[in-house]
Amino acid sequence: MPTLIEVAAAEGRLQLDWPDGRRQSLEHARLRAACRCAACRYQAVEAVTAQGVRIVAVAEMGYGIQLFFSDGHERGIYPWSYLQML
Repeated sequence: MPTLIEVAAAEGRLQLDWPDGRRQSLEHARLRAACRCAACRYQAVEAVTAQGVRIVAVAEMGYGIQLFFSDGHERGIYPWSYLQML
């Protein structure tokens, strides 16, 4: 679990500080395209994901986080291990 989760809205990045001292920076659009919820796996998410999409809220779920995007999508939960792989 990260020690810090920060949404850098102006830069369009999600910043995660991990206990080992590593800082991870992920683009909002990349995270939206990487959603693994059932709806996103069913359709071609890359085709509907615009570069201007932003994370508007984050909810911790214990084993990961739920991301809420400016395009209205809020169904995906991103486990910590999956975020570390991205």
